[in-house]
Amino acid sequence: MQQSISSLLYEGKAKKIFTTQHQDECLVFFKNDATAFNGKKHAEVEGKGSLNCEISSLLFRFLESNGIQTHFLDNQENCWMLVQKVEIIPLEVVVRNIASGSLCKQTPIPPDKVLSCPLVDFYFKDDSLGDPLLTEARLDLLGLVSNDQRIELKRLALEVNGLLKDFFKKIDLLLVDFKLEMGLNQKGQLLIADEISPDTCRIWDLNAKDPQDRILDKDRFRKELGGVREGYSEILNRIKGFYKGRE
Repeated sequence: MQQSISSLLYEGKAKKIFTTQHQDECLVFFKNDATAFNGKKHAEVEGKGSLNCEISSLLFRFLESNGIQTHFLDNQENCWMLVQKVEIIPLEVVVRNIASGSLCKQTPIPPDKVLSCPLVDFYFKDDSLGDPLLTEARLDLLGLVSNDQRIELKRLALEVNGLLKDFFKKIDLLLVDFKLEMGLNQKGQLLIADEISPDTCRIWDLNAKDPQDRILDKDRFRKELGGVREGYSEILNRIKGFYKGRE
C-alpha cells in the first residue's frame, strides 16, 4: 500500500472510504458485497471488488484523457483506489439510452426500446426513502443544487454518456444506462466520483443474441442469472484488450 490508512470515513454497501495522511485524499476499498433493491438482496461475490476497482480505474483514466475531471488519482493494491476527497452531492444522476429497469416499471415504454435521445434523471440519494426520482420542482424545493449546478450536472452526464457509448461500442459492448455520482473537491471543482463499473452500469454484449446471455452487469445478480464474476471479467478483459491492441 503506497498510502497509509488513517481512519474509516464512510462505509457503504459496496465500498469503504478511509482518510489518509493527506487531508485532500482518500483511499477507497471495493468490497466483494453484491447488493440489490436498496440492500434487500445481498451476497458475497469473490473477486468482485477487485474487478470493479480495476474497471473503474480504467474508465476514470479514459474520461480524464478526454478532458473529464474525476476524483481518481491512482491504483493502489488489488481492491484499493486513491482518490481526491470530495463532498458528494446527494444526487444520483442516471442516464438512459435504452429502456430498461425502473423506466419500464414506471412508464408504458417497453423494454429494449432505443430512446430517441438520452434521458437524464435525478434521484435523491437516500436509502431510507428508496432513492426517489426528483422533478425539477422538487430539486428546487429541496435546494440540493442551484439551477446552474443542475444544468452543469446534466451537461456533464451527457458528455460522459457520449464518450462511454462510443468507447464501449469499439469493444462490442452496448451501454444501456448508468448512474453517476459527482462531488466538489476542496477547490470547489465538480468531479465525477464514486465508481463507473458493472455495479453502476447496464452493459450488454453486442455479440450475444440471447437476452440473458448478453447481460454482463449487476442485472446478473438482480435477476439471479449467475455468472456475475464472469460477466464483470468479460468487460474488464475487453477494456484491457482494447488498450493492449493500441500499444
